[in-house]
Amino acid sequence: MEKENEQNGLGDVTEIYQEFETWSVNLGDKIIHAKRMPGFFRTIKYKTGSLWLIFFLLPYFRWNGKQAVLFDIGNRQFHFFNLTVLPQDIWMLSLLLLLLAMALFAVTSVASRVFCGYFCFQTVWTDVFTWIEEKVEGYPTQRRKLDNAPWGVAKIRLKAVKHSFWLLIAALTGISFSIWFVDAYDYWRDLLAFQLPMVGWVTLSMFIAGTYILAGLLREQTCMWLCPYARIQGVMTDSQTIMPTYDTKRGEPRGKLHRGAAGGTYTKGDCIDCFQCVQVCPTGVDIREGMQLGCITCGLCLDACDSIMDKVGRPRGLIRYASLDEIEGKPVKKLYQHPRTWVYIGIIFIALGGIVYGLTHLGSMTLRVIPERQPLFVSMSDGSIQNKYEFKVVNKTDKDLYVHVTAEGGVKGQVIIGAEQPLLTHHGRGTSFTIFVKAPGANIKREVTPIEFRIQSTEYPTVAAEYDSKFNGPKP
Repeated sequence: MEKENEQNGLGDVTEIYQEFETWSVNLGDKIIHAKRMPGFFRTIKYKTGSLWLIFFLLPYFRWNGKQAVLFDIGNRQFHFFNLTVLPQDIWMLSLLLLLLAMALFAVTSVASRVFCGYFCFQTVWTDVFTWIEEKVEGYPTQRRKLDNAPWGVAKIRLKAVKHSFWLLIAALTGISFSIWFVDAYDYWRDLLAFQLPMVGWVTLSMFIAGTYILAGLLREQTCMWLCPYARIQGVMTDSQTIMPTYDTKRGEPRGKLHRGAAGGTYTKGDCIDCFQCVQVCPTGVDIREGMQLGCITCGLCLDACDSIMDKVGRPRGLIRYASLDEIEGKPVKKLYQHPRTWVYIGIIFIALGGIVYGLTHLGSMTLRVIPERQPLFVSMSDGSIQNKYEFKVVNKTDKDLYVHVTAEGGVKGQVIIGAEQPLLTHHGRGTSFTIFVKAPGANIKREVTPIEFRIQSTEYPTVAAEYDSKFNGPKP
């Protein structure tokens, strides 16, 4: 019967586990073995957690014969399908990080730590590790008995199997992280041949150790004591923020439900003190004590409480997603009435606009022209005036290209020196060369004359770039 109750997640509401009769914050002196109970929010967790399959699978996807997504640190390039981003475009990464941060803040201000509960890698990996633990060692009561049992052959065997699976998941995590930065198939070939470079072995070892310790050993302690997000969420939430909340007015005074009392003779509050909400919480929080540091807003306590309410014939929602103002009967603001949230959303749109602009104006080649400052110009013996320019060309294609240099505007009769033949630009990095522009002194009508330089590939005419500069001369 005990095993059946553990499996269906409901249990007998008259049974109170002795270890839950007095609740306190877990300071790491014991291991939390949370129930895995079916329900609406548990299903959502499975679906959102499955999005992390992209982390494992996307690097194997090929595009035009190459890895579709690759952070090529060695060559200082980021490849995303047909798009190549170089260090010169790193400002877009800054905008992306700003966008993600503001999105996290906006979501937190509205719905507290739902990112932690449904998307965070620590939460997802811990959920996978505890699922493996349950399959190997059994349900929570069985795991607690195993932990307290003396060491023997059976205990060693179960622990060895569990930790072996944990290490396997940790190794796959380290490998999956590494292949975002090097070609996936080349990495596997070098790994199986034990020919990874030192940095590869160090990275893999650190991720194996980090994943094993954080998701397998520390688990909820990482969320409660190591994660900075748990500390700063307090300044991003208020009484209007939606979070898992216990309806005190409806639930109190709580009391145990005795057999035969579910038919309507029970006169206390709806909370029957079954501790199911505590037993399913991955961080061991008792939500009935109010919002706490360890709550990751995963909603599993809602599933547990609703299942008990169904069983004892009372309405669902004793624990539900609600704001403190709603629970206390105060007026609840609409989403559009939260000024702070709109500030976050405004910053998100600004950052998104910058990223879209950058991507649409990325181009296959960029040009920057730096005029010589000392001196601004040189008077030649034939009476002409000459300016010196430093050209910096970034070729963002995957091929070395030759380019022609031309100039529009400037001074009548000007000639370009140093680019009589096409100049070679190297792919994936910057190339510099020096160009001179000489113009007849008699044709110079003003001290500063606008000039536009243009470079164009000889092989691919659509690959080109322009830059506005100035031609300096003496006062006329």
